[in-house]
Amino acid sequence: MSVLPSNSREKVPFIQKISFGSGHLVLNLLPGALGVFSFFLFTTFGMDPVLAGLLGGLPRLYDALTDPIMGFISDNTKSKWGRRRPYIFIGAILSGIFYILLWQLSPENSQMYNFWYFLIFSIVFFTGNTIYATPLVGLGYEMTSDYNERTKLMAFSQTIGQFAWMIVPWFWVVIADPKIFATQAEGVSQLSFYVGAACIFFGILPAFFCKGIDSQSMENRKKISLKTVGSNMKDLFASMKQVSKNKPFMKLCGATFLIFNGFQIVAAFSVFIIVFYMYNGSYAAAGTWPAWFSTISAILTAFLVIPIITWMSKKWGKRNAFIISTAISIVGYILKWFGFNTTLNSQFNQTGLSHKMTNAVGSFFDLINPMLADLNMSWFSINTSNEMPWLIFLPIPFIAFGLGGLFTLMMSMTADVCDLDELENGMPRKEGTFGAIYWWMVKLGQALALVLSGLVLKLIGFDGGAASQSTETMYYLRIADIIIPSVTAAIAIVIMWKYNLDEEKAKKIKEDLIARRGEL
Repeated sequence: MSVLPSNSREKVPFIQKISFGSGHLVLNLLPGALGVFSFFLFTTFGMDPVLAGLLGGLPRLYDALTDPIMGFISDNTKSKWGRRRPYIFIGAILSGIFYILLWQLSPENSQMYNFWYFLIFSIVFFTGNTIYATPLVGLGYEMTSDYNERTKLMAFSQTIGQFAWMIVPWFWVVIADPKIFATQAEGVSQLSFYVGAACIFFGILPAFFCKGIDSQSMENRKKISLKTVGSNMKDLFASMKQVSKNKPFMKLCGATFLIFNGFQIVAAFSVFIIVFYMYNGSYAAAGTWPAWFSTISAILTAFLVIPIITWMSKKWGKRNAFIISTAISIVGYILKWFGFNTTLNSQFNQTGLSHKMTNAVGSFFDLINPMLADLNMSWFSINTSNEMPWLIFLPIPFIAFGLGGLFTLMMSMTADVCDLDELENGMPRKEGTFGAIYWWMVKLGQALALVLSGLVLKLIGFDGGAASQSTETMYYLRIADIIIPSVTAAIAIVIMWKYNLDEEKAKKIKEDLIARRGEL
């Protein structure tokens, strides 16, 4: 067969990179917004915690089951627009529309009406999102055949994707602000229109501008139709079995599961520590610091950490870059003990450096506050009349190496694994299946993390409904916030220590594939 000549897939044009990045903006914006909006199921719509737990778990279980199916479908699709792009276009539109419909709830409805409405539309929404996300991830794996260009592409997409996490933490502030929306229900409903519209606009760009391999002559693809459902399911399980035997890929999945799961278990702990430990249970006194913590994390990840990781990958290889970046993140988790220490923050506030930083921030907001007021964005300001907890930002640059390195490098390495699979198992290439199974591990980790996070909080005696927490509870919460992600990251390093699909082997595989395909 003949695919595109290899040199035509070396460098990814800038328009394709930015379009692929816009797709990852959507991949981050939708789950991020969903997580923030779901908070208001409790406060605004009065959903029982047990029912809310079902609303969080059941659709995600369904989502995890449909990902491999969608991956198989896109791998075997035949169309003049390619294997992935038709689904990306349709899925982006469906995801945006269904996200809007998902949040057209009313507090006046009965609890069971809202429960069933949200459950049904969650399943519909996740169907649209799977149609979009799985082919998009698969497309990224095949946009270039170059070992280092794959890392650059994934780094670029992850950088753009971080913009979602700069925005998302402020959704809960905006929705709850009575100066912006009369009620929180109104805020949820109206803001969902903006989120949905943004997802449609940015989501369809990869369908127009991104290009994968020329699949017109790709061999051994299965016929997809209603008549072939039975045989398709057999082929799907056979394909998944082949993927599971790929040892380098299983290492990638295992390391991802550990790092992401460890991070997610303690994801909410920083907010609890800021509010209950540093501000004695006062959400008002904590103000927007939790939102700023998340936003600055995303900014540093996008513009500092990901470029450094990309450089390390080219200089020392992807495996070594992963090990180094993960080790740096462990240092960051340890530094949280000092960064979130009230005594050290008070001492730092007495120093000249703290006064200079506070004055600089105060002067900046004095300048823009009139503009913020005109835009009805006064919620974005920082109150510099109180002591500034500057040291909470100390661990951020180090911690950011964890997830920043994880998804930048793992997605690049998965593309290398797809080449290995083609060499061992032939056509069709399985980028969609590999992407679906990889992200299934991420989602499984996220679901498990929600359960384990609640278990940890219960074990240490944390009561979210209480106005304050005991000294012992906060001590153990701070310990758990450090130990859990550090241990999971350390185990991930052990798993990846003997990962052997390096640049030399990847290039040899590429040469063998070029010879087999008869490419120019």
